[in-house]
Amino acid sequence: MALWGGRFTGDTSQMFKQVNDSLPFDQVMAVEDITGSIAWANAIAKAAVLTDQEHQQLLSALQELLSAAKAGELDFAASNEEDIHSFVEAALIDKVGDIGRKLHTGRSRNDQVATDFRLWCKAHIGQLRNDILNLIKALLDCGSRYQSAILPGYTHLQRAQPVRFPHWCLAYVEMLKRDLSRLDDAQQRLNQSPLGCGALAGTTYPIDRQAIADELGFTVPCQNSLDAVSDRDFVLELLFCASTSMMHLSRLAEDLIFYNSGEAGFTRLSDDVTSGSSLMPQKKNPDGLELMRGKCGRVFGHLQGLLVTMKGLPLAYNKDMQEDKEGAMDAFHQWHICLAIGAEVLNGLELNQERCRDAAQKGYANATELADYLVGKGIPFRTAHDLAGKAVLIAIQQNCGIEDLSLSDLQAISEHITDDVYPILDLDYLVDKRNILGGTGAAPVNDALFAAHEWHDQQREAQGNN
Repeated sequence: MALWGGRFTGDTSQMFKQVNDSLPFDQVMAVEDITGSIAWANAIAKAAVLTDQEHQQLLSALQELLSAAKAGELDFAASNEEDIHSFVEAALIDKVGDIGRKLHTGRSRNDQVATDFRLWCKAHIGQLRNDILNLIKALLDCGSRYQSAILPGYTHLQRAQPVRFPHWCLAYVEMLKRDLSRLDDAQQRLNQSPLGCGALAGTTYPIDRQAIADELGFTVPCQNSLDAVSDRDFVLELLFCASTSMMHLSRLAEDLIFYNSGEAGFTRLSDDVTSGSSLMPQKKNPDGLELMRGKCGRVFGHLQGLLVTMKGLPLAYNKDMQEDKEGAMDAFHQWHICLAIGAEVLNGLELNQERCRDAAQKGYANATELADYLVGKGIPFRTAHDLAGKAVLIAIQQNCGIEDLSLSDLQAISEHITDDVYPILDLDYLVDKRNILGGTGAAPVNDALFAAHEWHDQQREAQGNN
């Protein structure tokens, strides 16, 4: 049932239908479209557009359709309708006849689709929040399992300074906490109702738009009808949230791919997130992590695609905006999958603590401590830095660590070095000396881990209460 046929005498070409029709993908908004239609039926009934009997008949039929939609019982495949709006209206007319044709009084598909998609996004934000919290929990549990483990920290992908393994986990927790806050912030701005704005100029019927917003769970109505029907900032913001979070997941994947490599050997991945080779029987490939890393570009593409689509559009609604849904829906799906896979990877991850510790000891990370030691002896830092560099060079030549050099070797570099230098070259000393907020010492790391667990539990409780 075309919603716009009166003006036209010719048939729509099949090629145009293929380009124009959105039911194949916007059918996922069936629940939202029917929910919005119920709110609109209530609004126009209050505006005396419907009699009480007509109102009740519409509500009864819409509730039946809503139950069928939630149960997955609507047959979209057999339909020739253009979009989810015409599908629902046709189904409604099948149930109640011409009364169903009254539902669209004062409403446009422009404010209807904007409302539907906002409702759909709101519903999916809850799922994505849960996914982020699941991954945070997996990181915290993984850090707690190996709370005393030490591994090399890297800059430029070269061993820099040793860190405790939970400190590494907590770095990604901080990233995901920001992802969560961005998602919550975006939800505040999308939480406005476009319904009642019509095609672009509002409606002539005395509709209570705040009542509609309240019924649909929005905070307020959109304040400008032109903007309301043509705004897709909320989609762009959510795509940016997805893109930033996927970038974080890609970095996590890259770290773990390297840690899992034969060259590092810090971690072992479980069989359920890896695959083998069709040719080489010995291979165990980190495909789950590689796909997390790869899907990042796919999500970035959806953000860029919608930005380019929107940049040249005049006010108000243009059919170009139909391109907002497939990309966003796919981006949210890929984000959901990657957050879930990330949690699975971490839940099954095993840390080779001995290999991690050995690598941390062999990275000459204690050169900085040697420089600080010399500073404590009254030597200017730049001079101390040069002397510590000479100690690294001698250690490389002797194929040993700085801590393995003899006292005579060290005193050949500086007469200020005595045998009290060796305790400060110890690996645990290097890590625990940084005993400040945000540092790698055992005390701040354990405190941060405990605080993060408490924060996570509070978030879970708050989400459960909403």
